[in-house]
Amino acid sequence: MKLLEGKTAIITGAARGIGKAIALKFAEEGCNIAFTDLHDDDSMRATEAEIAALGVKAKGYASNAASFSDTENVVEKIIAHFGSIDVLVNNAGITKDALLLRMSEEQWDAVITVNLKSVFNFTKAVQKTFLKQRSGSIINLSSVVGVSGNAGQANYSASKAGIIGFTKSIAKELGSRGIRSNAIAPGFIITEMTAKIPEEARKAWEESIPMRRGGTPEEVAKVALFLASDLASYVSGQVVHVCGAMNT
Repeated sequence: MKLLEGKTAIITGAARGIGKAIALKFAEEGCNIAFTDLHDDDSMRATEAEIAALGVKAKGYASNAASFSDTENVVEKIIAHFGSIDVLVNNAGITKDALLLRMSEEQWDAVITVNLKSVFNFTKAVQKTFLKQRSGSIINLSSVVGVSGNAGQANYSASKAGIIGFTKSIAKELGSRGIRSNAIAPGFIITEMTAKIPEEARKAWEESIPMRRGGTPEEVAKVALFLASDLASYVSGQVVHVCGAMNT
């Protein structure tokens, strides 16, 4: 039997990168996938087709995860289409890096809203369904810099640290109803986002990692699969680092 057979997951920001890898890994294990991204474009449709080819129900939705009303509307549509929700993966995120001296209010607000408020928005919208069925797994994508901080990323670090506090609080609030809440803190993962980093900086990152390499989206997806499944039935309120011992 597949680990997520017959279950349905919502994954935000999943048209590419880590979110897409999680969607594909879940689908391989029998999970129906509803995923969101900001735009209904070729990338979203290609991802939808790739997931559906694994033999599960799949649908992409254009939605702004940072908008409370957009989120409520899309969750209603997902429930109407899929009938249930068993797993929520809050993955949507952006970076707008700058030293604090040069960071604008817009850069701060955009990162906090997209990265942190989106987690509140989706968890709030899905909570009613989880409470009714007295089960559900919430997985929030944080980051090692949410634990250790990083120069030039005060906004991103603050948003990811906020996700950890939110994750632990929700685990305590909803645990008695059979609902689990955990966070994943990836380290240096090779994605489109990290591909923009200059070669020299990328090599310096890799040299600072005990395993001497960046991780892959698939390696993060495997941890998400564990947390989504019944293998993690007594795991809640935790932050799992996927970082090659970069942060210990």
